[in-house]
Amino acid sequence: MTEILTVKLGDRSYPIHFSEVEERLRSCIAELQKENKVCYCITDSLLHPTYEGYLKRLGFTPEHIYIIPSGEQSKSIQTFSAILSFLATNSVNRDAVLFAFGGGVVGDLVGFVAASYLRGIDFYQIPTSLLSMVDSSVGGKTGINLPEGKNLVGAFLQPKGVFIDTAFLNTLAMNQFASGMAEVIKYGLIADSQLFAQLKEKDSLHSDDPDLPDIIRRSCEIKAEIVAKDEKETASSDGRALLNLGHTFGHAIENVSGYGDYLHGEAIAIGLHCAGLLSETLDLPFRSEDTVQIVECLHKQSLPSTLKAPLSIESLNRAITRDKKNRASGIRYIVMEALGKARTTDAVDHETIRHIWKSVGAAD
Repeated sequence: MTEILTVKLGDRSYPIHFSEVEERLRSCIAELQKENKVCYCITDSLLHPTYEGYLKRLGFTPEHIYIIPSGEQSKSIQTFSAILSFLATNSVNRDAVLFAFGGGVVGDLVGFVAASYLRGIDFYQIPTSLLSMVDSSVGGKTGINLPEGKNLVGAFLQPKGVFIDTAFLNTLAMNQFASGMAEVIKYGLIADSQLFAQLKEKDSLHSDDPDLPDIIRRSCEIKAEIVAKDEKETASSDGRALLNLGHTFGHAIENVSGYGDYLHGEAIAIGLHCAGLLSETLDLPFRSEDTVQIVECLHKQSLPSTLKAPLSIESLNRAITRDKKNRASGIRYIVMEALGKARTTDAVDHETIRHIWKSVGAAD
């Protein structure tokens, strides 16, 4: 496996490191400090006790570490404001550099802080969950949630680098690992039928699987290729929006259930099932047998394909109308022409969506 993958964005290109991560991080931080740049690490309350010694070895002193509460609830205006106040209270200037050490919540939040504080400072991603390794740490999307919806406030800011060490996954809870697998399955569905076929043959992938590093790298490759072509999701069709396969439905589930009942990947898994059901109804080559394969793959990775308990279809549809992918022409959905090939569409009627919601356990 190649040690470095470059996200190609001209003068904002950056490396994703896959090996010798601790050594490279120490070197990176030491070099920044030689340039009189003060480095701050932001992590969460679940990770810090386990990795306090690791962060010390990297060169972070206690006064340069800020700890947020663990969980999706921290992806909020309140936590965002608290971090900004911490930086301002410490008279942090534009030469400072932030390091996001954690999962998707930490990465999205720190990226948005970096984009906002003093109109922009540099930051690096050190993802510690599978989901953040393959998804949120790459691509430059940052943001926070509102009570009205997920990721409704944010900015685009590419990190200066990403450091992926699969050793962090050894301390990841099994349900969190499975949550990340939903995003990996998504990559196979949108762009790589061989990757999907490989995942379909795997019974509950785990952190010490010898194929995992290559699977993570392939996921990052797919995302990097799509982001390089449509960084800010401005394409009139397809483009970066394809990365949101299953997310229109999944984000609605998270919103209506209150950002607590479902891990992100669990909601996205149900969303992938919904996307399969939707693809069947359109004038596409996608078949019901393909949806069956998606559901089987999800179940093999300990992911749900239906709701735990009924949610209101009316509330779910209301959440969909606030989805950030929507355009003036209507609600934008990502569908599949085949396993491994996705496209965008807005030609979907309300009755079709209602039927899909009922199929996964929602109620009128």
